[in-house]
Amino acid sequence: MHKVQPAYPQIARMARIQGPVQLHAIISKDGTIENLVVESGPPMLVAAAINAVRQWRYRPYLLNHEPVEVETEITVNFVLGGS
Repeated sequence: MHKVQPAYPQIARMARIQGPVQLHAIISKDGTIENLVVESGPPMLVAAAINAVRQWRYRPYLLNHEPVEVETEITVNFVLGGS
């Protein structure tokens, strides 16, 4: 429902660091992100990915018409523009 794009860290941009950051999270009953854990990714990009994903909001998952917590994997891709 709500997805915030991560801010590309200036130091990572200057160092030409790019790539995916893999996160594991739980989507709570109300659609917020909980228990965000880094699985892999360039260290310079991890904080930016976490800060963005913590603001994401999902439509709650329903099981038998009741909201439930759901585990998910999230990939945040950081790609430098060509020049």
